[in-house]
Amino acid sequence: MTDRSTNQVSEPAWLLDQLVNAVPGARSAVLLSTDGIAKFWHGLPQDEAQVFGAMASGLCSIARGVGRHFGDDDGVRQVFVELNGVVAYVCAAGANGVLAVLADPEADAGVLGFEMAQMVKRVPDHLGTPARITAATQAVGPR
Repeated sequence: MTDRSTNQVSEPAWLLDQLVNAVPGARSAVLLSTDGIAKFWHGLPQDEAQVFGAMASGLCSIARGVGRHFGDDDGVRQVFVELNGVVAYVCAAGANGVLAVLADPEADAGVLGFEMAQMVKRVPDHLGTPARITAATQAVGPR
């Protein structure tokens, strides 16, 4: 069952529904900003979508740090966390966006990773999140 507020119905939410329903074993999906705010979700109540969004943002941040320190850059292709009873998949999604999916351990990781990559490629305009401007930045202005 999909739980979301009535103002959350949109193309990205529909695409998350389609992603979860296309991959056997996929449970839920969240599209969030890199700072952890869930924008759209499927298969979770709003409060759990926000919690998963914050966790996925943290995973993505850790992966960026590993990439900066040990890789060629801080670009994140995919983070995969396998736990008892659930697997979390996280990937970058447009500018300042993250796509996160929870799935059963039996879900085909290759198929799910492929479908996530295809979604990110098909609709990059909907997946990005503009960078937030803080009050302090606005007060100082451009330099």
